[in-house]
Amino acid sequence: MANTVTSLCCVVLAAVAVAYAQRRSQTGASIQYERMGGDVTMQCGSLDSEASVTWKVNGTDVKARHREEGSRLILMEVDLSNNGLYTCFQNPNGERRDQINLRIGTSPREPTVMCRSNTYPKGFYCSWHLQHPTSIPTDFDVNVQHNQKSLEATRDAVHKNRCHVKFLEVFSSYPYRVNVTALNALGSASTAITFEEFNIVKPDPPEKVVATPIPNNVRRLEVTWNSPSTWPDVESFPLKYFLRYRPLIRDQWQHVELSDSTAHTITDAYAGKEYIIQVAAKDMEIGTWSDWSVAVHATPWIDEPKQIPSTTEQEPLLDTTPSAAPPSAEPHRAGVPVGGASSTLLSPLLWYSCYLLLGALIW
Repeated sequence: MANTVTSLCCVVLAAVAVAYAQRRSQTGASIQYERMGGDVTMQCGSLDSEASVTWKVNGTDVKARHREEGSRLILMEVDLSNNGLYTCFQNPNGERRDQINLRIGTSPREPTVMCRSNTYPKGFYCSWHLQHPTSIPTDFDVNVQHNQKSLEATRDAVHKNRCHVKFLEVFSSYPYRVNVTALNALGSASTAITFEEFNIVKPDPPEKVVATPIPNNVRRLEVTWNSPSTWPDVESFPLKYFLRYRPLIRDQWQHVELSDSTAHTITDAYAGKEYIIQVAAKDMEIGTWSDWSVAVHATPWIDEPKQIPSTTEQEPLLDTTPSAAPPSAEPHRAGVPVGGASSTLLSPLLWYSCYLLLGALIW
């Protein structure tokens, strides 16, 4: 067990040492950027073109399509798989003479640029992106012009491809011009857009949308929301709102446009059906509608089921307690005889009565 742990530790230490050595060697290497699809020539330092050298890539033999011409290494039709740290050693003593960090990529194409004001009238922001990646570091230069003046574009601290610009004046009739240039070691490309301030005003969606059922109203929902927190002055620049809602069982939305109210009561909801609700915002005079808010779900008030009393009278419970046994008195002689006898015996008194009646008739 101890040997296994020792071996494992040795492997980990060796890997760390190799990684550290590679990192340290790459810091002293020159970086060479080359265009994808072409042939690449790398020169082993300042050695004579006829010098004999050996090339390695990431510490192993070069296996990609290539040819060697003295102190030069020529790679054929390179792609991203050719990226790596190339090292040349002078023969015959194997002395390292140079290191080159090869990076394959492309020159940038025209960036896509978009500008928007969600903090009107404070300012606006512009963002950009490349539709096709370059695979190598690419920087962007931004230039903003208004009425023949250059405006300061402050880069966003979170979004690297975004900048913020302050409005110099409100309700300006002069257009803004924004030019974004993408550039890297292989080339550059630019895109310029021109706009007037009222065309780029677009608030953020309303926040904290809440929908609640109204007690004892099976077709109503109360919806409330807050104006976007990024809108700086809702009193001077009020917003109007657009509400849409639908039951989950249907695809068709119902819409309500409101002035500056941040609440609305839905009165035509289907009883017992779950609804999905969203709200958008827009400046009262200029700009375009915001995106929809985060969807909320709600169901109108559902009445508690009423208990209906039963109309069937309850039958009295039978007394299942066994009664006491009757006294064991001997049955009357005139009744059914015990033991089930079939003849009836006449008592002596009955015989005597019949005898007197017969004597009276004779006399």
